[in-house]
Amino acid sequence: MTTTVPRTQSAPQPLLAGENSPFERFLVKLFAVVPALALAVAVPFAWGWGLGWTDVGLAVFFYTLTCLGVTVGFHRYFTHGAFKATRALRIGLAMIGSMAMQGPVIGWVADHRRHHAFADREGDPHSPWLFGTSATALAKGFWHAHMGWMFRRDLTNAARFAPDLEADPDLQRVNRLFPALTAVTLLAPAVAGGLISWSWWGALTAFFWASLVRVAVLHHVTWSVNSICHMIGDRPFEARDKSANFWPLAILSMGESWHNSHHADPTCARHGVRRGQIDISARLIRVFELLGWATAVRWPKPERLARKLKSASDARTAA
Repeated sequence: MTTTVPRTQSAPQPLLAGENSPFERFLVKLFAVVPALALAVAVPFAWGWGLGWTDVGLAVFFYTLTCLGVTVGFHRYFTHGAFKATRALRIGLAMIGSMAMQGPVIGWVADHRRHHAFADREGDPHSPWLFGTSATALAKGFWHAHMGWMFRRDLTNAARFAPDLEADPDLQRVNRLFPALTAVTLLAPAVAGGLISWSWWGALTAFFWASLVRVAVLHHVTWSVNSICHMIGDRPFEARDKSANFWPLAILSMGESWHNSHHADPTCARHGVRRGQIDISARLIRVFELLGWATAVRWPKPERLARKLKSASDARTAA
């Protein structure tokens, strides 16, 4: 995988492939709303009871694992081809990324490649700038970019945007396993919490915190890259869109919120390319490289960064 969007041979295939089925739309709403409700009741639930160090530890572990499955696997590897991976690593990243409950790998990649092909223009599935620049339009755009776009019926045409993944038998199997991997990501923390505490209560609190709340937090961090990181932040690099670096999300997003840097050089394995920019995902890719599991890693090149860098005055104006 060396390009963000595969080239078409003759007439381009259609942008969309019909609509999601009513059952698929129900599942999207279920997976988006139920964890969000869990997050909403988290504070009163934790007030004096219901949260222990086991729950915290499991939530942090599963958050980190599944977040990196999305950032390193779904995004930097499968979508942009920032490195080459062994077969075992490829399958592992696809499975762990699926456990983030953000959809099967092929659909996720097709949506994101479409986003880059039409970033902040008509055709982008989740740009916050599609409705105008008034206060009302931007409020509508924020909701659309953050999560509203998932409730629409449009289905990105994977045959156009992810034919390489569709042609991979291993990824087709992982794609079909998404319901089972969803069950694993929800039940594994509960099982671990029950075994560690040797109690049903430990299983219940672990399910609440390390399954539902963890998924909700990860969802909203990921969605914030689509919404916040296309609306506010620093824009030091030239890009065709309104992508921005938003430093407060750098750690929680594992480096994904250095979004202007990413859109300036989409296939680069490191998004936090400037001094002091924390990029945990890039650190993990480096570990994979040292182990020999990742090769041909596309690390940032100083001369390319220099060509993309705006002048100081231009960067302040864009921000």
